[in-house]
Amino acid sequence: MTGQAAKPIAATTYRGDAIENSHVAHVAVVDAQGRLLYAFGDPARMTLARSAAKPAQALAVLETGALDRFGFEDADLALMCGSHNSEERHIDRTRQMLAKAQASEADMRCGGHPPLSDAVYRSWIKRDFTPTAVCSNCSGKHAGMLAAAQAIGAAKADYHLPGHPLQVRVKHTVADVCDLPDDAVHWATDGCNLPTPAFPLERLARLYAKLADAAASQPVRSLSTRDAALARIYRAMTTYPELVAGEGRFCTALMRAFEGDLVAKVGAEASYAIGVRPNAQTERLGARGALGIAVKVEDGNPAVLYAIVAELLVQLHLGTDAQRAPFEGFRVPSMRNTMGIETGRLVVSVALERAAQTG
Repeated sequence: MTGQAAKPIAATTYRGDAIENSHVAHVAVVDAQGRLLYAFGDPARMTLARSAAKPAQALAVLETGALDRFGFEDADLALMCGSHNSEERHIDRTRQMLAKAQASEADMRCGGHPPLSDAVYRSWIKRDFTPTAVCSNCSGKHAGMLAAAQAIGAAKADYHLPGHPLQVRVKHTVADVCDLPDDAVHWATDGCNLPTPAFPLERLARLYAKLADAAASQPVRSLSTRDAALARIYRAMTTYPELVAGEGRFCTALMRAFEGDLVAKVGAEASYAIGVRPNAQTERLGARGALGIAVKVEDGNPAVLYAIVAELLVQLHLGTDAQRAPFEGFRVPSMRNTMGIETGRLVVSVALERAAQTG
């Protein structure tokens, strides 16, 4: 098939009765064994996961021993996985992490930028505040990597460059945890100046299924070193969801609502991933172990992304009605003009298809 009919239209925005935009997206739903259970569009689409890959990058940092060496807490690990609002608690924790790691803001190779939070942005404007590196939404990841570079005996300088020993290690860890050879992962430069991976969308879902499955494994003492690290990352993110994003953010609200039953993370340009601990519903969906979900909206529209994610919670019957209720406004957003008059609507048309099973 060719042309418009072949495109997986996941959502349509209307102004009045006229179509304003059609949005192409892809969805992959897998289990902890990596089996594809449900899909929409192309679940194998090569996808820049952007910040949704942060747990895998944090895994590489954790496996250097940096957290124990420098006394990092699980809250610090959560910030390493976060794309935060640049609230004062985020900036303060970044500074604390730098102090623990015997590093300084001058060592960081990310830049300041407008915050992801409108409330924080208004505060900065009132104070005529100029953001610096510690204000970056990726500041936790950078502080963690400065510690990790030292933990492996490498220089702090140039820790962000693709050829630095730490980034070589990160690249291998990301590929390995996604069950891919190193050369199957493509790399580019992220907005925060660190390498960022691209791999098939279903591998992002697989990563999050592994996080959730490790967190659910009992007894804990029987976990492999890798699974124990994955479980710790899951625990950090779900215990401190406010450090993964912040007030008013979808990721924080979702993890709070599900009270540790799932882990979730957004990536820039509309990628998203969720890991759901094994339960009766994941079993009904055919999952062996935990469930992993990954979404990519091709035009990078965040409102469409959150509408699709909220719709998937409904279609897959994840959580209770009460847990899903706070996200109904994302699933069916109100589209109004500056006078508060409703001007249009967003209609999600994702229809998950059951994947053929071979084993």
